[in-house]
Amino acid sequence: MFRWSNILRGFTMGISDLIPGVSGGTIALVLGIYHSLISAINGLFSREWKKHVLFLLPLGLGIGVALLSISHVIDWLLAEYPQPTFFFFLGLIIGIIPLLLKEIQYRQSFRPLHYVLLAIGAVIVGSTVLINRNELTAVMSHLGWTDYALLFAAGWLASSAMILPGISGSFIFLLLGVYPTVINALSTFNIPVIITIGSGIAIGLVLTSKLISIMLVKFKIATYAVMIGFIFGSIVVIYPGIEANIPLFLVSVLSLVAGTFCAYLLSCFEAKKTIPSYVQ
Repeated sequence: MFRWSNILRGFTMGISDLIPGVSGGTIALVLGIYHSLISAINGLFSREWKKHVLFLLPLGLGIGVALLSISHVIDWLLAEYPQPTFFFFLGLIIGIIPLLLKEIQYRQSFRPLHYVLLAIGAVIVGSTVLINRNELTAVMSHLGWTDYALLFAAGWLASSAMILPGISGSFIFLLLGVYPTVINALSTFNIPVIITIGSGIAIGLVLTSKLISIMLVKFKIATYAVMIGFIFGSIVVIYPGIEANIPLFLVSVLSLVAGTFCAYLLSCFEAKKTIPSYVQ
């Protein structure tokens, strides 16, 4: 079913995918549509493909509008108000963790192995904070076929990260040195670059969603443990530090509270409608 409200959900996911360290998959969990998203992507090549297209179309529209229209705003927010911006997204992420743990009733379902998997997931994502991001600043120009191949591969890898809660597709772009090029292409409507990256993203989404779907069916608790670990690790990655500025600190705290409250409200409102039978 085509839902106009999914345009807004997609718009929110698109904004998150522009920010290094913030995962579109995490926002999908916050919005309560993660399982439906995975199911819809996997169903594109089934007999019920029309139903899944109707679900994905407004999401894709919202994501596309966000990517093409908000890139300038995100650049400005990260340049002028990075601390409150990142604290808001920290709040979103922190707000979803208790709900995810409650959803799988971790006190009853978790075994020692699951806590180990959670810790491993947190370390994997959290350790990326040690990578120096400041070296990756140049925008690629005069692109050759090898550059386009790199952008395609980057889109493929980034899409795999985008659909995994806690792992940022933008951060993958950053690690590969193409993040400024991607943002510049979106800001300037560089169609060849956008198409190249978009093609890689589309293929990566299909393959990764199939794997996640299988894992959720066969190893539900273990998969949740790893994903929650990814989300815990992303807190370390996103945390921007605190400047010695009391007004800025107060605004950042308010942003954190606002983000946490938004996550709680959105999750409570959506969760019951979107959890498929295999997660019950």
